[in-house]
Amino acid sequence: MLVNVVKSKIHRVKVTGAELHYIGSITIDEDLMDAANIIEGERVQIVNVTNGERLETYAIPGPRNSGEITLNGAAARKVAKGDILILIVYAFMELEEAKKFKPTLCFPDEQSNLLK
Repeated sequence: MLVNVVKSKIHRVKVTGAELHYIGSITIDEDLMDAANIIEGERVQIVNVTNGERLETYAIPGPRNSGEITLNGAAARKVAKGDILILIVYAFMELEEAKKFKPTLCFPDEQSNLLK
């Protein structure tokens, strides 16, 4: 049996931009993607702590050490610059593997979105 568990999480980052006229996705500072073990194109659940919205899209890398967190396309309507987000990625794995698995958790600086 496969179970769906948290694989990666970036906890409490600030939205730096919202680009409505763009072809979907969330742009994430590539340093944060690396630290959280998120790859380009991977599905990301976005939990907006500020307004309670939840949505899913896919990750694209932003410039390293930029702190960029930009929602693109329709998702841009669900956030405002300065909102606080939690980004979560899930993975399917066998039950016994999942019992031992430890997710990669990333806690960047909440003001700058940079790694501490």
